[in-house]
Amino acid sequence: MSTTSESILFISGAGLRAWVWDDVRADLDVPSAVAPRPATGSASVRDHAEAAIAAVGPGSFTVVAHSIGGVVASEILGLVPERVRGVLGLSAVIPRPGGSFVSAMPRPNRWVLPLLLRLSGTRPPESVLRRGLGDGLDEEPLDRVVSEFTPESRQLYLDRVAGHRWTGRTGYVVTSQDRELPRALQQRFAQQLGGDWCEELATGHLPMLQQPHETAAAIRRFVAATAVERL
Repeated sequence: MSTTSESILFISGAGLRAWVWDDVRADLDVPSAVAPRPATGSASVRDHAEAAIAAVGPGSFTVVAHSIGGVVASEILGLVPERVRGVLGLSAVIPRPGGSFVSAMPRPNRWVLPLLLRLSGTRPPESVLRRGLGDGLDEEPLDRVVSEFTPESRQLYLDRVAGHRWTGRTGYVVTSQDRELPRALQQRFAQQLGGDWCEELATGHLPMLQQPHETAAAIRRFVAATAVERL
């Protein structure tokens, strides 16, 4: 793929296939890549981050991280900070440096989740996927998201990310009708990510499918703001 400074690396939420970004990527019409899932079923957060970096190729890039993809983005900042132009969280979980997805959750979830992951695995029941993850979607994309949902490694939820000193441009898009991550929790993650660029979309947890054109427009505005700041 092209390695211009406009390259975007998309990091998906748990269980989602690369196709969920198709409409957004087509609307943006810039070089981009979707982070792949590592081949091993016991992949660590670092394995995910290294696979993502390999997918985007050499050169600098902007990260757009969705949901648990925020954890992977945090690890990328510890590995190749000099290559990252900006980080945009899209209803993203942002742990503190040295934290994990689980530790970023409010109480009592941070205590209950490890037990649930050990007993039930990382694929929620279909009813939970439809009611939470897929809320707001039309029937066709909802059915596809549910049928193709891929369980993740437990380590993706449990591993602690590396610390970093990256201080580049950051932004956050809050999804105001989200049943997976309530608005107040997203706002906390936005503060944790830092920066003062924040927008809101009136969608559930999958804005790239529910409002792809609006999602792409928000990404364009963030990239443009990042470019202006660097001048």
